[in-house]
Parts: sequence; structure tokens; C-alpha cells
Amino acid sequence: MLQEVVVGFPENLLVAEERVALSLHPHWKRLVGAFLFTLLVVAAAIAGVVFTPWQIVRYVILGVALLLLIIYPLRRLIGWATTHYVFTTHRILLRSGVISRKGRDIPLDRINDVSFQHNLFERMLGCGTLVIESAGEHGQIVLKDVPHVERTHGTLYQLVEQDDSRAGA
Repeated sequence: MLQEVVVGFPENLLVAEERVALSLHPHWKRLVGAFLFTLLVVAAAIAGVVFTPWQIVRYVILGVALLLLIIYPLRRLIGWATTHYVFTTHRILLRSGVISRKGRDIPLDRINDVSFQHNLFERMLGCGTLVIESAGEHGQIVLKDVPHVERTHGTLYQLVEQDDSRAGA
């Protein structure tokens, strides 16, 4: 039996009798590059400030470092935080973006096939790619960096089966 999940996802997006079974953000591995970039920029800024004798150059170095940290790592973090994969008892909701939002809903009765794949590195991290085949004009949806992809695959398969049995009853 599926367990209902309590999440910070807006309840007003759900229809009557629809319950959230699983709510995910992409895996944290999407943030590793931004984290390493942050370390590099901070280290370079510290070195520049320590080894530069001129005060104005120190301010320029700190300003450039701050600008670089806003442009890349913060943007990646916000993108990760605002990307949602929500699996409910009726559909899959995909949402992303802050200023310009993007969303897609896939009713469970339109799903034809669900598969997953992950390489050795992704298996060690506990993530992978979930591929959802749907009957519709968009066809295939590929969700990359899904945490616990095998468990998510099983949960989605179970949701589709329950939806089929509910529709057939």
C-alpha cells in the first residue's frame, strides 16, 4: 500500500481525492559542480585579497567573486530548489522555474511504459534517469537525476496499476 507523503508542495494544485504519493527534487549531485565552483571562487578571492597590496584591487576582486557566485552557483541552487517531481494518485506533476515557470501534468491513465537507467556512479550515489512513455503528443518524458530511481520507478508503477484498477472498477 502506498503511503501518503506530506510535502511543501501547494495543495491547491491537487484535485478532489488526489493524494501525493511521492514528491522529489532532482538529486543533490546536480549541485556538486556549483559547490566546487564556489570553493574555487572563494579560494581565488581570498588569495587575491591576501596577496594584493592595493585596496582598490581588493574591492574589485571581491566584487567579481560576488558576481560570479551570484551568476552560477546561486542560479543552480535556485533551479534545483524550484524543480519538483510530484507523483500523485491521479497524475505526475512536473514543475520548475522561479520567474518563468514551466509545468507539465501527465495523467496516470496516459502512461504506457516506465523504465529507469543508471550507471555505476549513479548507483553509488543513489540516483538515475526515469523514462516515462505517455500516450500523447509529447510522447516520452526523461527525468534526469531522480533520487532513488528504482524505488521511484516501483512507486510509479504501483500508482499506474492502482489507477488502472480504479478505472476498471
